[in-house]
Amino acid sequence: MFEVVVIGGGPAGVTAALRARELGATVALIERGHMGGICTNDGCVPTRVLARAARLVRDAEQFADFGLEGEPPAVNFVRLLSRTEDVVHKVHQKKQLLDHLEAADVRVFDGIGDARFLDSHTLALGNGSSVQGEKFILCVGGHARRIPLPGGEYALTHSDVWTMKVLPESVAVVGGAATGCQLASVFAAFGSRVRLLEVSPRILAAEDEAVSEGVAEAFGHRGIEIVTGIGGIEKIERENGSLSLFYAKNDEAHMLAAETIVFAVGWPGNVEGLNLEAVGVETRRGGYVVVDDSLRTSAPHVFAAGDITGRMMLVQSATNEGNHAAEQTVLGGEHGYRHTIVPHGSFTDPEYASVGLTENRVRSEGHDYAVAVVPYSELDRGVVDGHTEGFCKLLVDRPSRRILGAHIVGEQAVEVVQIVATAMRAGMPVEQLADVEFAYPTFTAIVGIAARRILRELGLVAVSPQWGIPERTLGTEWEHSDRD
Repeated sequence: MFEVVVIGGGPAGVTAALRARELGATVALIERGHMGGICTNDGCVPTRVLARAARLVRDAEQFADFGLEGEPPAVNFVRLLSRTEDVVHKVHQKKQLLDHLEAADVRVFDGIGDARFLDSHTLALGNGSSVQGEKFILCVGGHARRIPLPGGEYALTHSDVWTMKVLPESVAVVGGAATGCQLASVFAAFGSRVRLLEVSPRILAAEDEAVSEGVAEAFGHRGIEIVTGIGGIEKIERENGSLSLFYAKNDEAHMLAAETIVFAVGWPGNVEGLNLEAVGVETRRGGYVVVDDSLRTSAPHVFAAGDITGRMMLVQSATNEGNHAAEQTVLGGEHGYRHTIVPHGSFTDPEYASVGLTENRVRSEGHDYAVAVVPYSELDRGVVDGHTEGFCKLLVDRPSRRILGAHIVGEQAVEVVQIVATAMRAGMPVEQLADVEFAYPTFTAIVGIAARRILRELGLVAVSPQWGIPERTLGTEWEHSDRD
């Protein structure tokens, strides 16, 4: 019998197995298919390859502006998908997950099919064998949700994109959250006519309103038609190779035709088939396992980490949860874990990224706050590179001068937001962030401009009374004024 059995070989599972072994436990890791999880095999890695190709197509549009001559590139979709397979393989080779686990003396059961609990301490494996454990960590991830409706089988999810044979002339993407927006952005860059449908009043509804509005405006410039506030999808019909999508809006029936329809409408957990009833683990709507702040389930000897908890479904969060779950499982105690500072974003065009609280959340929590919004057009690097679309929005608590959140739309936004996240994690007041001498010209310099603008609003920079309103003192990338 193993002291710890980890189910799932993605970021949460591998991290949990290695950490539990590092703490001295005997550990088994169960993976039904391929190691690496959704992110490596089916999500972030291959999708990022598509985003990279889309960005290269976009950059080619600037050739003439920079004195370059040549024909604009055409997309060979089959070769591009082949490239995604190659990259996934290279990432696996780089990670060497099996070698690392075996070197740490973790017993790995991979490619064994589905596992299910027979009783509180026994797992039946898909290959007919069984594994016993004193404690378990569930890291089984999730999957793309399909809408149960007539003709739903004609729609794809992001997992089906890798098997497509041709680039569609027209695409309807249902779901305007991160996955839907990234797919819409990619297909539009490749030349497909794209329509993006969303139930909420705005796309990226979980993000700050400024991000939603900024990305929606940019998508409109790129020819992406956005339809928000729909009542739901009613059916899909197929005739002569063409698909018709029927949906409701404002109590009226609507129809649109598209060569390809993609659902990006949620990410339920993979609880089905585990027979969690046999071990007494409670689940909730959406297929997620109920956990407390120590990541313990309703069964005292079973913990969970990653997407299956439904908390923060990101690779970086799954890794941290896997580490914490292992420590709780082996060391015990009731050490709570909550996601507070989690930078995230998407490789759309333009990129968007966020960390911390949205302005609506800041307002609802009653903070006395200051806000600065700096457009990319004020950034010298944006002018140099020809990417002046976007902004950086910084929210700061007035009494403590601590940074509450940052929301960015624009070139390299996902990289830029890491600067703010680091400052928040270090507990830096905004004046210390303003003092950082960011390299010039860079996109990250926009953080310094926003921070210095906040200083003026907070009255931390000496300004002559004759100068007038603080808005006239905008600050530049090389300007650092002494504070009182």
